Amino acid sequence: MPPSAPAAQPASTRFRLPLDWLGVAPFLLFALLFLILPTMNIVIGAFQTPAGEFTLKNVQGLFTPSIMAAYWISIRISLASAILGCLVGFAMAAAVVLGGLPQWVRSPLLTFSGVASNFAGVPLAFAFIATLGPIGLVTVFLRTNLGIDLRAMGFNILSFWGLTITYLFFQIPLMILIITPALDGLKREWREAASILGATGRQYWTMIALPILFPSLLGTLALLFANAFGAVATAIALTGSSLSIVPILLFAQIRGDVLGDPHLGYALAFGMIVVTGIANTIYIWLRARSERWLK
Repeated sequence: MPPSAPAAQPASTRFRLPLDWLGVAPFLLFALLFLILPTMNIVIGAFQTPAGEFTLKNVQGLFTPSIMAAYWISIRISLASAILGCLVGFAMAAAVVLGGLPQWVRSPLLTFSGVASNFAGVPLAFAFIATLGPIGLVTVFLRTNLGIDLRAMGFNILSFWGLTITYLFFQIPLMILIITPALDGLKREWREAASILGATGRQYWTMIALPILFPSLLGTLALLFANAFGAVATAIALTGSSLSIVPILLFAQIRGDVLGDPHLGYALAFGMIVVTGIANTIYIWLRARSERWLK
């Protein structure tokens, strides 16, 4: 007998997949309009003339001394804020997860970290100018009550270290949020076994805990570097034109005045995409390695 024809599927089954995907449609649309298409436009514009012809002149312009110096300053600021953010954030997370701090400290710290890691732009710049600026609250207090003049000591909120300290406000909380699950993954049995075998606390950290956490630490360092390197609004709002870094040069090229070169701005943005893309790739690769250890 010939095989019978398959029964027709109910209408609800045939339309199940589109309805399931409908829930993520707003996210996909948002990513397409504000991430994928703008990135493609930047990459294409970096290799075009104003007339739409292909050229390498824009990318070659990135290797001029002034632009290379701006990239170098941006890399140094990003690296300094990432290293300091990792050190301070790791110490705070370790104190909450593995230290002797009360358990009730953890929830407020993680809640604040979730808010502070997304606090940037003009509000953050204003907060630090009002706190550490020439007539900021802390600056005036130190000068009036303790005789410490930050300006006379060479500190300027509109300088390299001023911008680095400002970035730490969101770098440290981001480190706490990322490294806390990795610290939670350290099994108590590992420390107990090390103690039974006669290992000291220092030996446990140097020979067991830190080697396991090392991929997570390096990956988070790469992520914090990319996070600082791509911070545009905070740098522009805080330093204006007093510090020549890539985001400020980019803003100067695309703001629309007669001195600007939008396609050179596309090339600057393309260079930022390459740098942050490399950093994020390193982070994803190292995080995948650390997750295999912590399972």
